[in-house]
Amino acid sequence: MNETAAPAIGFGRIAAMLPVKDMAKAHDFYVNVLGFRKTFQNGDPVGFMILQRDGAELHLTLQPGYKAPSFNVAHMMVDNADALHAICQGHGLRIIKRLQNKDYGLRAFVFEDPDGNRIDVGQPI
Repeated sequence: MNETAAPAIGFGRIAAMLPVKDMAKAHDFYVNVLGFRKTFQNGDPVGFMILQRDGAELHLTLQPGYKAPSFNVAHMMVDNADALHAICQGHGLRIIKRLQNKDYGLRAFVFEDPDGNRIDVGQPI
């Protein structure tokens, strides 16, 4: 694409939208286990929720018949991949790719959240 043909556009935040089968269970995991805080919710029963922690933001959408795909749906940068890996293991989450240093400069692993969403975690090394 020719850059001169595109208008100047400034982009702001972008957040991962994670489908979940059970909003209360997803909320409990991301808030009580990973330390996010709820900043918004909509619907009765709740069908949409925004969670934030530091610079990270997740949007949860209720999809009762959701079947998680077999690929990563989000990438999460952290400053301590080892600590997050230990939390995931301690809560019995499935680790898809083991914790290791990658040749592209990240200490990384992939886990599944309680809804089967695969989250790719990275820490610069």
